[in-house]
Amino acid sequence: MDPAPRSFRVSLEQSGQRLDLLLAEHLALSRSQARRLLGRGAVSVDGAIQGTEAKGRSLGSGATVDVAPFQAPGSEHAQPEADAALRLLASGPGWLAVDKPAGTPVHPYEPEETGSVLGALLARHPEMQGVGEDGLRSGVVHRLDVDTSGVLLFATEQACWQRLRQAFRDRLVEKVYRAVVSGSLEEAGTLRAGLVVARHRPAKVRVLRHEERDRARGAREVVIDWRPLEWFGEATLVEVRPATGFLHQIRAVFAHLGHPLVGDTTYAPAVVAAAAPRHLLHASELRFAEVAAESPDPEDFAGWLARARVPEPVEDES
Repeated sequence: MDPAPRSFRVSLEQSGQRLDLLLAEHLALSRSQARRLLGRGAVSVDGAIQGTEAKGRSLGSGATVDVAPFQAPGSEHAQPEADAALRLLASGPGWLAVDKPAGTPVHPYEPEETGSVLGALLARHPEMQGVGEDGLRSGVVHRLDVDTSGVLLFATEQACWQRLRQAFRDRLVEKVYRAVVSGSLEEAGTLRAGLVVARHRPAKVRVLRHEERDRARGAREVVIDWRPLEWFGEATLVEVRPATGFLHQIRAVFAHLGHPLVGDTTYAPAVVAAAAPRHLLHASELRFAEVAAESPDPEDFAGWLARARVPEPVEDES
């Protein structure tokens, strides 16, 4: 823990800059780390505490920013959880592929948080601590949404982490998902679209209109292939192969196509969101070079499919 609070005044040259950028610059933090300080209520401007919603606030010259004591980046560590369940799918020199359950976060966002996949892994592989970005994301190669299940990749060595991260950036990793979408999706297809974060907490993204794509701040191009596997009248089981990686990309794209995921409380209408206890998205396969892992449908996903396959009884009109 940094033993003393910090304080700075906004200079004339810095006038008009966002609060999160100023915090990152003065405190040697990333923007996400600066936003975490705001979320903890550790930042005040001219004596008034600022929350996460103030991250984009523009400050004028002379404004005084005070920051309460905080743990410096790199000194924050996820807590090993020896009793947490963990299912290993595959492993090799420097890497581990685990089966992430729906409802379990990949890593904690605060040092005291428990219940993450990373916490379970650190209890079994303490050598992962410090690999990759920082202590709260040690060894994390990529992420899945909290309610998405399936194959999740970690690195136990820095060189392997760098190699795998570069493979994701270069779109060399083959990723296969299974999703249940609403409506009858009849044909295979590919969509290349621009996405942008529309809201941070809770997170939500949107597909950009064509005329927005060149000027939207923070826009990312995504490429997603799909093919239908099975039809259930009001829903379709699809195989999805994203070439890219971006927050909620599969969920947002299918909602844009008019086929939101069953159970998705963020992108689907209420009746579709209520049709499953969570969004039905499962990371079933991941492959790159010697890395290969597969995850079977989890119990809740398989159970929904089994119920959907049972034909509804025909009423006797006699």
